[in-house]
Amino acid sequence: MAIFIDENTKVLVQGMTGSEGTKHTARMLKSGTKVVGGVTPGKGGQSVEIEGVSLPVFNTVSEAVLATGANASVVFVPPKFAKAAVIDAIDAKLPLVVVITEGIPVHDSAAFYAYALEKGTTRLVGPNCPGLISPGKSNIGIIPADITGPGRIGLVSKSGTLTYQMMYELRDFGFSTAVGIGGDPIIGTTHIDCLRAFQDDPDTDAIVMIGEIGGDAEELAAAFIGQYVTKPVVGYVAGFTAPEGKTMGHAGAIVSGSSGTAAAKQLALEAVGVKVGKTPSEAAQLMRTILNNLRG
Repeated sequence: MAIFIDENTKVLVQGMTGSEGTKHTARMLKSGTKVVGGVTPGKGGQSVEIEGVSLPVFNTVSEAVLATGANASVVFVPPKFAKAAVIDAIDAKLPLVVVITEGIPVHDSAAFYAYALEKGTTRLVGPNCPGLISPGKSNIGIIPADITGPGRIGLVSKSGTLTYQMMYELRDFGFSTAVGIGGDPIIGTTHIDCLRAFQDDPDTDAIVMIGEIGGDAEELAAAFIGQYVTKPVVGYVAGFTAPEGKTMGHAGAIVSGSSGTAAAKQLALEAVGVKVGKTPSEAAQLMRTILNNLRG
């Protein structure tokens, strides 16, 4: 079991014929992902050879789904074309669409997010995210497949690089699924969505949640954990050393007053029993201790 993806997930790559799409299609295939085709408007009918696999290219996602039975797509499309690509995937009723593209205008993200909600058939992950991986089963996006193995930790993170670090630090335990949800102001899948899925997943024993300064997503997640999550959760909030009032790198990481600061988020999480590390390594060590205790 895993959340959102498994060994039966059939993946389309939107933008597969571009340099990023080709490169990451090769990586996904190497890690065992079932990539079944690509979508590039105007190049339908062609096929490309990647990692020894001949993959058909389609003009639309609907055509690709009809021909391949795909049930997920990953978007490697330049920002100005990303909205059209995501809407194409939603119109095809794909259950999962992972939007890797960085730099999509917020009003475009708002439009396709609202469209997904209206249609009610598609889970969006991202935009501006590394994707998600269930080690040994499927890897959709740009997360390196060789830094960890299968296990029983669930990971949800706003930060791509911290996703990789946590996976590496806890590689001896391994992960059921790791989800990079992205740091943009509007994202399709939230901490709470992943926490709910991990709580309901019989093969996830404990959860790592990585947030960052700004906004109130982590406080909302803390309230949800207090009400619904019975599995042990370890947290880390990026930005403990950030100067107050300064906008940091990730979109959405804006601190105003005490709300949105790392300290405020830490307090909210600790109030519901979440252990919070001051560094990623400390968070990993807290999880290590929890898992060793679970093993008895």
